[in-house]
Amino acid sequence: MIKIGIVGVRGLSFSGAFCSMPDDVKITAICDLDEGCLEWAKGEIEKKSPDASGLKAFRIYDDMIEKGDIDAVVISTPMQCHVPQAITALQAGKHVMCEVTAGVTMDELWWLIENVEKSGKIYMYAENYCYIPDCQLVRALVKKGMFGEIYYGEGEYTHDCTELRNWHGKTGWRTYWQMGTRGAFYPTHSLGPIMQCFDDDRIVSIASFSPGNHNPYGLRNDDLTQTVCQLESGKLVKLRVDTISPRPHETMYYQIQGTKGCYEASRFGGEAMIAIATEDDPKGYEHWRPLSDFKEFLPERYKTGEGGDAGHGGGDYYIVKDFVDAVKTNVQPELNVYKAAEWTSVALLSQLSVTNQGRLLEVPDFRPGMTWEEKRIKL
Repeated sequence: MIKIGIVGVRGLSFSGAFCSMPDDVKITAICDLDEGCLEWAKGEIEKKSPDASGLKAFRIYDDMIEKGDIDAVVISTPMQCHVPQAITALQAGKHVMCEVTAGVTMDELWWLIENVEKSGKIYMYAENYCYIPDCQLVRALVKKGMFGEIYYGEGEYTHDCTELRNWHGKTGWRTYWQMGTRGAFYPTHSLGPIMQCFDDDRIVSIASFSPGNHNPYGLRNDDLTQTVCQLESGKLVKLRVDTISPRPHETMYYQIQGTKGCYEASRFGGEAMIAIATEDDPKGYEHWRPLSDFKEFLPERYKTGEGGDAGHGGGDYYIVKDFVDAVKTNVQPELNVYKAAEWTSVALLSQLSVTNQGRLLEVPDFRPGMTWEEKRIKL
């Protein structure tokens, strides 16, 4: 039985998945600074869990780590808290599943990697967009070679967050740590599913551009940022991050292009489409077909309905399951600390690039056993 502690009530998005695995895991502690939110969250877990007896509530994170009787921590606090809280947990011998982004400075990424390596504990990056059924289906089609060789990918996160600047009448953390910074500060929802279509390729350089700042809110963030990522193979990924522009939300737009055709998500709430050449239809790349025509290629576990009504189309269940399996086997998951650092570094290097007229910046080769000399930014 793996005992879970959750810090930050946003982590309740995963609580249903944990509670549906009563033989494997149990949520034994929860922590939040807001006492009202904490009591509400405790009640929600008690409703979901068949055995919530002994659930402890803490307002101080260190108290939960020391007294919560837990084996692993789910970190779902504001992003500037992620690395300090992950390090505290790892040094106390706890496994970690952490919300995005992994950190807010490049130095934090080095600290995080060093502590994961030293602790020997599991660290999983909770990039749950990778687990959305459509993203899993497209990845399966890529692996079967149905798009040919993929050479371009595109992702967009357009989500007007201006109303989230304040929380209960107070200036919220997003004002400073998201919309108070420049560049593509929140790229991994767009980047993760795209990078999974490029197998083991990695990002070697990025350049970010913006149209400037025209918003009426007094925020430092660019109205939007376009970031181009060059992969080690020479292939390209383009990202748009936009949390200020007045437009409907579209947080899951993706496009991939291969030698046999392409995939494009809907921008307007309709169905995703693909256009590919096949033996039966060599010109199939000239017309669109619904992605649902290929649903038989969805990974088998998604067809069982095991994920139930978990968030993101059941994806939140499978990311939790992969975390639990990693803890059981003591084998680092696919979304490990090195992927977390690579994808997060796009945000951090983007800040430097966009403030220097789109300067091209190298992305470190995040991997085990990096030397001190390799842990630097090359200008």
